[in-house]
Amino acid sequence: MCLILCAYEYHPRYPLVIVANRDEFYERPTTPAEYWEDYPDVLAGRDLEQMGTWLGIDRKGRYATVTNYRDPSLKKEGVNSRGRLVADYLCKKKEPYDYLVDVSKARYEYNGYNLLAGDNKSLYYYSNVEDDLKKVSPGVHGLSNHFLNTPWPKVEKGRQALKRHLASAKAGDPFELLAIMLDDTEAEEYLLPRTGVSLEWERRLSSIFIRGESYGTRSTTVIIVDDHNHVQFIERSFYRGLDKWQEVTYEFDIT
Repeated sequence: MCLILCAYEYHPRYPLVIVANRDEFYERPTTPAEYWEDYPDVLAGRDLEQMGTWLGIDRKGRYATVTNYRDPSLKKEGVNSRGRLVADYLCKKKEPYDYLVDVSKARYEYNGYNLLAGDNKSLYYYSNVEDDLKKVSPGVHGLSNHFLNTPWPKVEKGRQALKRHLASAKAGDPFELLAIMLDDTEAEEYLLPRTGVSLEWERRLSSIFIRGESYGTRSTTVIIVDDHNHVQFIERSFYRGLDKWQEVTYEFDIT
């Protein structure tokens, strides 16, 4: 269960800032972010179980990310991996709107998801649960495991932290952005959503950074695109908490 914060056409120097946590079972095999051997323009981590990804960008500045929609009652067996939605967008080179129109036609072939897909001209959002394709307006947005900008505690806390960062003298500092996503404070019980999981899990999943015995935050990613189309990409991969991690950094100019 992930958290994505996105400042889209909000800051005059940084038209795109994405900070995201990927939460997953620790045993699920994953590669850190890298340029894919089979698609060398694509920069993303990879889920080795289904060969999809949760977040990525290519050298032309096309980017996408996905989260699950949390409602156990809607879960179906034998459906497609949601990580393929991001991978296919990055590999197929379609315009974001056209791609989301295509995937909306196959909405029942996946469990519930939220998908953001954009390029240097536009950003779109689609959820197969509400089946509504929307153009994202300029601003600071948050997405967890409900719909875009649903005011869950972690979403609102993250959005406000990102706004404060972009208003500060350190705006665009990737390590300041990484720090936003390391907050492991759980929300007060009265603020917790009710999504069909146990109260213990609602509490555990309410923090920006999730710690657990078998499940938790696996990686934090920062993508910054400045007004000269220069991209910074930083990813930290964690090992069962905040104490041990590895980091990869990439920079390139959008072509």
